[in-house]
Amino acid sequence: MLPTPRETLQSIFGYSAFRPYQEEIVDRLIAGHDAFVLMPTGGGKSLCFQVPALHRKGVGIVVSPLISLMKDQVDALQANGVRAAVYNSSLKAAEARQTLAQLHAGELDLLYVAPERLMSEDFLARLREIPIALFAIDEAHCVSQWGHDFRPEYIQLGRLRRHFPGIPLIALTATADPQTRTDIIPRLGLQDAAVFIAGFDRPNIRYSVVDKVKPAVQLLAFVKNRSNQSGIVYALSRKRVEEVTAKLVGAGHKAAAYHAGLPDGERQRVQEAFLRDDVQIVVATVAFGMGIDKPNVRYVVHYDLPKNVESYYQETGRAGRDGLPSEALLLFGYGDIAISRGLIDKGGNPEQKRIELHKLNAMVSFAEAQNCRRRVLLGYFGEHLAEDCGNCDICLNPPETFDATVDAQKALSCVYRVGQRFGIGHVLDVLRGARTHRVLELGHDKLSTHGIGANLSSEAWSSLFRQLIHLGYLRQDVASFSVLKLTEAARPLLRGEQKLTLAKPRLKVAPEKKAARKRPGELDYDQELFDILRTLRKQLADGAGVPPYVIFSDITLAEMAAYHPTTPEALLRINGVGRLKLQHYGAPFIEEIKSYLVQS
Repeated sequence: MLPTPRETLQSIFGYSAFRPYQEEIVDRLIAGHDAFVLMPTGGGKSLCFQVPALHRKGVGIVVSPLISLMKDQVDALQANGVRAAVYNSSLKAAEARQTLAQLHAGELDLLYVAPERLMSEDFLARLREIPIALFAIDEAHCVSQWGHDFRPEYIQLGRLRRHFPGIPLIALTATADPQTRTDIIPRLGLQDAAVFIAGFDRPNIRYSVVDKVKPAVQLLAFVKNRSNQSGIVYALSRKRVEEVTAKLVGAGHKAAAYHAGLPDGERQRVQEAFLRDDVQIVVATVAFGMGIDKPNVRYVVHYDLPKNVESYYQETGRAGRDGLPSEALLLFGYGDIAISRGLIDKGGNPEQKRIELHKLNAMVSFAEAQNCRRRVLLGYFGEHLAEDCGNCDICLNPPETFDATVDAQKALSCVYRVGQRFGIGHVLDVLRGARTHRVLELGHDKLSTHGIGANLSSEAWSSLFRQLIHLGYLRQDVASFSVLKLTEAARPLLRGEQKLTLAKPRLKVAPEKKAARKRPGELDYDQELFDILRTLRKQLADGAGVPPYVIFSDITLAEMAAYHPTTPEALLRINGVGRLKLQHYGAPFIEEIKSYLVQS
């Protein structure tokens, strides 16, 4: 009798239950249907296609943009006993021939391949000769011009549906705003696909923004008490990466630089050392991290302002993939804005420049926000929290507030009077009574709202507009030159049926004064035992020549340190412990736990 998907999840991957949406997606693919999946980093996207590939005849073809992502996932799959391989430019000729031989012999469950390799006529011809279980397109936002990481080679993937009409296709991403999502589906021919949106929230990550004053000093203060934790520091230039790395190494930290100007061998060495916990901090340009499957990154620091919210979300999402508490710190300086705008202005495509400027402005709005950062972040992706998160710098140290009802009514009225056809800058000019050439040319100096906001500065009005956008009273239409439009939520406020309290702008985020509230169900584990098990894991990983998380993730060790399993049956009930891993690694962990309990 064939195992059920749940039995496969338990026996191969070591998880007792599917996460939200996973089982429905798995069942749909096994039945031969398409799916589009938006799920946060660490939310379990990979299982959505890995489990079905094990339940359908043939090989699952996984499209991935980066060699590092392929290698990480294949290492983890092989450790669980899954027949997986990569086929990309990193292989030597003999290795490539061996992989193709396995493919044609039906000896693979999953094959990871780059988009340009997959869509070559030679490779497509090969695939027509063998049974295909499914196609999985990871990082699907790369297909959209509206996405933050558009890749021309992804465009060709739209032909897959025509070449293989009967094979189920799943597209997955963790980073797509509404405009990007509506672009992905037709480009990949997924009009009949079921759409699953699991949300963007990563509640285990604490988001903080501080003014960039002395960034090197601020960074060293932040990492000082985190020397035994893995972290990533992002900077915009190669020169900045080298400077920051030198300061960290000089302060005694195990840090290394990673950027496109380094030789391939050095980049590979740094990545391997980071995955194996031999390097604790990687200082990198955005060239590092996409597809890095390391689940125990405890913090991500942005030394410079990211170019857009999607990049920020994706990069901060590399922290805490295992679900344990993690931190995202952004050092925000206004000089960074000018640098980013200058880089965008150098672009040759006017339409692309307009999109990138809109996205940069949204990133600045996040950094300047005076209300719950998680609500701002999720709001950008079209998702709204019912209440503040309690786990960001704004929630932990609330800014001063004021009754903004009248000012908000003025702002919303002005947006309405100009026909909901202009961006923030023009609306601000009208509100403050400016007599610019454009205001006069359009006759907007004759509007009843012209000059009604002259009592407030441009900075104050900008802050108010950003908060109205974040809270859902206004939306910016990126497809129409970022014009402001009223939402249904604005009506009762305009009619005077509700009051509105907003935050006063503040120049500096206060230092943390209180701990974040504990979330329901948050794991309470023995830190000393956890550290002992982590040391054991590192020894076993070094002996096996694999990254420590391939043995067990931090969350699996945390569960061991919480529940103290001392028999194989008890250890098998720990999430992340499948039958093959129990067979290979169970005994030493059980002995270590027993020894600790005796000594305690």
